[in-house]
Amino acid sequence: MLKYNIRGENIEVTEAIRSYVQKKLTKLEKYFEDTSNSTAHVNLKVYSDKTAKVEVTIPLPYLVLRAEETSADMYASVDLVTDKLERQIRKHKTKINRKSREKGFTSVQVKDDKEENENGFDIVRSKHFSLKPMDSEEAVLQMNMLGHDFFIYEDSETDGVNIVYRRKDGRYGLIESTEN
Repeated sequence: MLKYNIRGENIEVTEAIRSYVQKKLTKLEKYFEDTSNSTAHVNLKVYSDKTAKVEVTIPLPYLVLRAEETSADMYASVDLVTDKLERQIRKHKTKINRKSREKGFTSVQVKDDKEENENGFDIVRSKHFSLKPMDSEEAVLQMNMLGHDFFIYEDSETDGVNIVYRRKDGRYGLIESTEN
């Protein structure tokens, strides 16, 4: 069963909203064998024009689901984002299942404090994540599901750290690491 981390910006997260979000996202669990160690991160925002935005990120082993939707109603936004996540899962389920790995994660530590290097560049945001073993095709799927322009992963064949990225022409690029 998924755990939930629901927070609101410019809105109080009432028990009714919390229950509705949990009820809608629980239906996604049927697509996965075990979600007991996973936490769905839900961010609810209300803007000054009264539109409601719902962002959901669900990190699962070898898969990160992410979607966001904005509409005039908070409950409608929850419905839309749940439908979007379900479409993502169905679209990529067979490829991800076929390519799932039993290999462990390589953890990457990134400093969490703001730091300034010798050139005077401020690092304003740092992240901590685990590199997941996969091939470049699966990395592109993950990148697209997250809505990012690049994705870092551990290559399942070479064990090297690689990066896939979206080029300005819409195609994809691959940066492979090599040992010296």
